[in-house]
Amino acid sequence: MADHISFDTIPGSIRVPGQYIEFNTRNAVQGLPQNPQKMLIIAPMLTAGRQAALTPVQLFSDADAADLFGGGSWAHLMTRQAFLNNPYLDLTVIGVADGGGSVAATASVSLSGTATGSGIVTIRIGGKAYSVAVARGEAAAAVATRIRAAVTADSAAVATTGGADGALVFTMKNKGQIGNEPQFDVAVAVAGLSQSGGTGFASGAGDADIAPALAKVAGKQYHIIVSAFNDDANNKALSSHISQVSNAIEQRGCVGVIGWRGTLATGTAATAKINDGRVVCGWYKNAAESGCMIAAGLGAVMAFEEDPARPLNTLEVKGLAVTADADWPLFAECNNALYNGLTPLTVVAGKVQIMRAVSTYTKSAANADDPSLLDITTIRTLDYVRRAIKERIALRFPRDKLSDNMVPSVRSEILDVLYKLEEIEVIENVEANKPKLLLSRSVQDANRLNAAIPSDVVNGLHVFAGRIDLIL
Repeated sequence: MADHISFDTIPGSIRVPGQYIEFNTRNAVQGLPQNPQKMLIIAPMLTAGRQAALTPVQLFSDADAADLFGGGSWAHLMTRQAFLNNPYLDLTVIGVADGGGSVAATASVSLSGTATGSGIVTIRIGGKAYSVAVARGEAAAAVATRIRAAVTADSAAVATTGGADGALVFTMKNKGQIGNEPQFDVAVAVAGLSQSGGTGFASGAGDADIAPALAKVAGKQYHIIVSAFNDDANNKALSSHISQVSNAIEQRGCVGVIGWRGTLATGTAATAKINDGRVVCGWYKNAAESGCMIAAGLGAVMAFEEDPARPLNTLEVKGLAVTADADWPLFAECNNALYNGLTPLTVVAGKVQIMRAVSTYTKSAANADDPSLLDITTIRTLDYVRRAIKERIALRFPRDKLSDNMVPSVRSEILDVLYKLEEIEVIENVEANKPKLLLSRSVQDANRLNAAIPSDVVNGLHVFAGRIDLIL
């Protein structure tokens, strides 16, 4: 039986003499799709920003973010943190307004006395230091005035400053409990001067709701969504959105990223409520910065790695201050974190690094321990496999008829994709799993072809165990 050749644009009814040739590009693409990562940040903005709230905008620099969302806003600072970790990032940012009933966090310290020698007074807010030199004979009120001036001069400062005489009061520019997170330190290294207070930011309450922002981009593809918030309500909204856009119908697979700087106990309590194979919670114990800065840096690092199966171990998250030695988590803490859905960030050779990127998913629907989606690379790999197969089928069979003769062709194309994925070490054991690749025409829908596609994802090398045998 001769092969049947079909045409898309040349009718079979032509009687006019001539040579009619069309172009067929269906088989032009033989490889796999590229995997660039688009990232979305949802963060609070200031009323001083020119950009309307809940309006996504693509950004290319933190200077643009300062102009659009207000200098020192979390949207501005998270953008800066993201580009610091990935200068080539494809980034979109949505600014959200502070909640109507939200309260700004504050911190205060009082300086007193007169300097009997020279020295330096330093205020640190979220890892950013503001230092002033003090001369002998200088009064506390004068020193406080210059500190206020230094903070005010920094348009990227996360807080404003006020107070009178030797009293310094710092107020977060953005409202909400997110403002309680940045570390607040005061160091007075001047004889004759003393301090009181300076215990940290507090009283911030009422975080904004990210759900309206997520609704604005429900139809767009973002591979990584970074939330500035880590409260239960916003974590739930993030998880719900990601589940909806990543399902088998929408197929816009993505992962969410949040940050945590608190204790192991509070962090694991938060991740237990999320329990989502598509949400990562970066944990940097007692970080000077807020959780949103951890999240922005971690998300940008993830976006830089386009190979979905390659582990993120040892990659540096820039822009985070090195914590004190006493704050470094012990082996048992890190191991516990990894069993409970926290991604530890640790200090190695003076750099903040990702230990192992895991999802918050630890329990099945039946509350049984389930490590199937432990590493975030697993779901990112499955997303890429799905995309590669989907695009190949769409390219090869855009207007094809469904017959028994067509089924082997579809199977062949899927196998070709799987073998190519194996070549780049995204999946493995394709030949061994070949019998498990099943295609069948639906008995309920004459226009539907069903497939079961085995995907043995390549795992990361995380643990090496060796035994040294002593020989005398």
